[in-house]
Amino acid sequence: MAAHRPGPLKQQNKAHKGGRHRGRGSAQRDGKGRLALKTLSKKVRKELSRVDQRHRASQLRKQKKEAVLAEKRQLGGKDGPPHQVLVVPLHSRISLPEAMQLLQDRDTGTVHLNELGNTQNFMLLCPRLKHRWFFTSARPGDLHVVLDMAKVADTILFLLDPLEGWDSTGDYCLSCLFAQGLPTYTLAVQGISGLPLKKQIDTRKKLSKAVEKRFPHDKLLLLDTQQEAGMLLRQLANQKQQHLAFRDRRAYLFAHAVDFVPSEENNLVGTLKISGYVRGQTLNVNRLLHIVGYGDFQMKQIDAPGDPFPLNPRGIKPQKDPDMAMEICATDAVDDMEEGLKVLMKADPGRQESLQAEVIPDPMEGEQTWPTEEELSEAKDFLKESSKVVKKVPKGTSSYQAEWILDGGSQSGGEGDEYEYDDMEHEDFMEEESQDESSEEEEEYETMTIGESVHDDLYDKKVDEEAEAKMLEKYKQERLEEMFPDEVDTPRDVAARIRFQKYRGLKSFRTSPWDPKENLPQDYARIFQFQNFTNTRKSIFKEVEEKEVEGAEVGWYVTLHVSEVPVSVVECFRQGTPLIAFSLLPHEQKMSVLNMVVRRDPGNTEPVKAKEELIFHCGFRRFRASPLFSQHTAADKHKLQRFLTADMALVATVYAPITFPPASVLLFKQKSNGMHSLIATGHLMSVDPDRMVIKRVVLSGHPFKIFTKMAVVRYMFFNRVELRTKWGRRGHIKEPLGTHGHMKCSFDGKLKSQDTVLMNLYKRVFPKWTYDPYVPEPVPWLKSEISSTVPQGGME
Repeated sequence: MAAHRPGPLKQQNKAHKGGRHRGRGSAQRDGKGRLALKTLSKKVRKELSRVDQRHRASQLRKQKKEAVLAEKRQLGGKDGPPHQVLVVPLHSRISLPEAMQLLQDRDTGTVHLNELGNTQNFMLLCPRLKHRWFFTSARPGDLHVVLDMAKVADTILFLLDPLEGWDSTGDYCLSCLFAQGLPTYTLAVQGISGLPLKKQIDTRKKLSKAVEKRFPHDKLLLLDTQQEAGMLLRQLANQKQQHLAFRDRRAYLFAHAVDFVPSEENNLVGTLKISGYVRGQTLNVNRLLHIVGYGDFQMKQIDAPGDPFPLNPRGIKPQKDPDMAMEICATDAVDDMEEGLKVLMKADPGRQESLQAEVIPDPMEGEQTWPTEEELSEAKDFLKESSKVVKKVPKGTSSYQAEWILDGGSQSGGEGDEYEYDDMEHEDFMEEESQDESSEEEEEYETMTIGESVHDDLYDKKVDEEAEAKMLEKYKQERLEEMFPDEVDTPRDVAARIRFQKYRGLKSFRTSPWDPKENLPQDYARIFQFQNFTNTRKSIFKEVEEKEVEGAEVGWYVTLHVSEVPVSVVECFRQGTPLIAFSLLPHEQKMSVLNMVVRRDPGNTEPVKAKEELIFHCGFRRFRASPLFSQHTAADKHKLQRFLTADMALVATVYAPITFPPASVLLFKQKSNGMHSLIATGHLMSVDPDRMVIKRVVLSGHPFKIFTKMAVVRYMFFNRVELRTKWGRRGHIKEPLGTHGHMKCSFDGKLKSQDTVLMNLYKRVFPKWTYDPYVPEPVPWLKSEISSTVPQGGME
């Protein structure tokens, strides 16, 4: 009987290694110089018992709770700044004076009124609650006022209507505030007590469901009686504060009083004295000061007068008449200010930061400057002499076609990028002239009835025909860009080698190299650039958090002496415009290239073309600029977008002062009637001049004759770059054919007669230097005007 023999697939288990233990020497010999991993010490690796874990968790909770309580006590307390509350009514039926009157509870504390222009501000001091509030108000139609006040407000009090909550103007205001960043907020309903008792409960339930969409998990408070106002004040005092990142790292100040001292040389410019409470961080006199809406300035000195609104005024006996008590408090506070006025800090010229925003280019250093006309003419003559070469060309080839036929070792002829201008205007191949049909319209109006014709005539008078024609042309261009992205017809009056001399062909848009320092425009000699922006930002933020800065501490009432300020700032303040100042971090006054990630606002449907002038709200800044739009990708090259599309996030690139993120971004467009329409929202991504925005031009050709993988293509110039088709074929130009622009092309597969041959050409584009720090005040939004901006039908 034959014995069983295992086959080749029998499992062989590993033998057990037993007996001998290896020592340290043998382990080192086997390791051949490799070091073992470092082990943690026993103290770190020691696991805590359950009792110790619970004890540590309770200590952490206690520390966090104490930090929150300390923050609440400091805000509005005797050692901290007053609790600034912004009151915003979100419906036209809400009575703002009535709400402000309820909050001025003289039984609760002392009230100090301050009326400037259309705004009504007052300070409420409550020694019993150990808290003081500063109430300001703003209508949602005054968009700049609401956004600026929200940047410095500790709490926003939204007043809602019991039936509708908010109207279209309030909804538009909420959209802008949410995009900018909301601090702590509270919701109050006014007028619910005026409804019948049976409807009050149902009304509150319906309003709560409607509010949950925008404000989830928030309670509605009532504001109809003095008792409800007292409960609202306690809620404001005990509410946990939410922080805005862009203001927590900078010192900022809301102006309570402003004085102007004109200079001896010019009455239009002088020293501005701004009085208010320091918030955020310690304010250093050597830092620059940014006044929102007006620009950057230097400070001369900081004075420390007495606090005009002390929580516990000394030497004041309670009076029967509250008005008399208020007058006594005000006079004593003024006397204390005059007696206790002292200079806190003066600017040091050696340590004070400069206002220089641009680099002054030195032509001797060979920076990015343009060659002279003589150098250009000499270069052209030299090229003509050196470019005479002998080539083999097919029979019947003209001199123009022979210039496009290159030798095997030469590169693409589309790399003559000595200059970098913007050819956006020359590439508007979709522009068409609209015909004037006013005579036909007048004939139609004559056949109508009297009432309808009068109504239509009034309507036509309000319509701007030029603006309507431009808007229609923009809609056509946007639609053509969606259907045929980047496609351009080859011009017939200009030679293609001249028209597209700044463009180049790339074998691969993703992997082909492109030097970011190549052919930079002259504007790049005026900007500042970081060697490593991320590390600089981290070091500055770390210095703000850890280093102790000399200056005015948070909560102090100070007077800032700001030099070289125009008199228009004081005039606007006296008319009721709030004055807000932010202290700048190092380098934030210098110009550079800002890249912002933005997304189209769904409420706006008008086409927005690249390089249109828009209004930016970037963090604490407000300015005008013409941005470039590009794709938001992780590659080193980013394709230019000619329009702000609605289906994806894009990157807007502009020349603007350096701002360290995080910072919110809002884009507005000024209409012909002066109103500002919200276009897009987003955030600041980086400050990087080396981010390359590449413009693509697609030249299209049509197959004339097809021979399997070979085809004769017309309507495209001759260049040895890679071709592609709309149906996915790849190929290249083999040889020209005749003198009418036809050519033979070879492809990797059979070509269809309905296919289209495409050639991609690229060039780098740069934004325009259109930065303007002055933004005009917009016309207030009205309910009817907001509803009229919503499109009522599509374009035919």
